[in-house]
Amino acid sequence: MARVFSGIQPTGDLHLGNLLGAITNWVRDLDHDEAIYCIVDSHAITIPKDPGELAERTLALASLLLACGLDPERCLLFVQSHVPQHAQLGWIMECTVSFGELSRMTQFKDKRERADFVSAGLFTYPALQAADILLYDTEKVPVGDDQKQHIELCRDAAERFNRRYGDTFVLPQHSIPTAGARVMDLQEPSNKMSKSAASPQGTVLVTDAPEAVLRKFKRAVTDSDGEVRYDPATKPGVTNLLSILGAATRTDPAALAERYSQYGPLKTDCAEAVIAVLEPIQARYAELRDDPAEVQRVLRVGAERAESQAATVLDRAQRAIGLLPR
Repeated sequence: MARVFSGIQPTGDLHLGNLLGAITNWVRDLDHDEAIYCIVDSHAITIPKDPGELAERTLALASLLLACGLDPERCLLFVQSHVPQHAQLGWIMECTVSFGELSRMTQFKDKRERADFVSAGLFTYPALQAADILLYDTEKVPVGDDQKQHIELCRDAAERFNRRYGDTFVLPQHSIPTAGARVMDLQEPSNKMSKSAASPQGTVLVTDAPEAVLRKFKRAVTDSDGEVRYDPATKPGVTNLLSILGAATRTDPAALAERYSQYGPLKTDCAEAVIAVLEPIQARYAELRDDPAEVQRVLRVGAERAESQAATVLDRAQRAIGLLPR
C-alpha cells in the first residue's frame, strides 16, 4: 500500500471540479492505499478571511468530505491547524527552498496579479505545502495538473535537505487522474472550474439542487460546428462535457464521443450522470450538518492520530538540521 496525502482549502463551496478531479479519486484510494487527507485552513489565511466564516466553512467542508465517502475508519482526516508540526516543518522548508524557486511559482504569479493585498504567506505557500506532504512520509500526492509544479518543488526541497543533512524525507510522486483531472468552467471552458469564478452558471456546486444542475449543463458553452469529438485544443467545451461524463461514469471520454451526434443529448446525459453522483452525497451531508458534534469528534481523533505521525518526522528533521532537542 502506498501512503497518499492530499489537502483541500475550506474556501468557497465545494464544486464538481473538486469532486470529480480529486475527492472521488481520494475515496477510491481507500481500497488500495494508506490515505491521509487534510483540510488546509492555514493555507486559506494567506488571503484575509472572515474568522467566523472560515470556521464555519471548515466544519462544512469536513461534513462534505465525510458525505463524499471519506471513511474516518479507513483514512486519516484532520484540520491542518490542529497539528502544530505543519507550521514547524513549514519554517524549515522555507529555509530550504530559495527565493528564486518561490518566485517562479505560476500560481503565486497569477494570484499576485489579482489580489489587493499580497501576504508573505501567499509567497511561501509552497514551502508549507511541502511540509504538509513530507510530514507523513508521503509516497503519492494525487493533485490536478495545475499543482504539479508545487509537488516538483516539494521533491526538490526534500532532495536538497537529504543531500545536506542525510536521508530524512521520503520523496513523493505526483499522481494526476486521467478522467476529470481538470474540470473546466461550463461557461468559459478555457478556464478551470473554480470556487471564485465570476459566473456562477459555469460552476456546478456539490450542494446544487438537481434542477440547477440540469439548467447549468443545458446552458453549457460548446461551439458551432455540431460535431461531438474529444479534442481539448479545438473543442474545449465539448471536451469538458465528455470529460465530466467520463469521470462521473468511469468511462473513457474519447470513447463516449462516439455515442453522440448532437450536443443536446450529451448535455442531458452529462447532467443526469452528475445528479446521480450528487444525490447520495447531498442526503448524507444533510444528516451530518444536523450533528456537528460528531464531525468535530472525527476531526479531533484525526488530529490526534496525525500528530503522533507528524511528530516523528519533525523530530527526525530537527535533529538532522541540528536543532537542540527538548
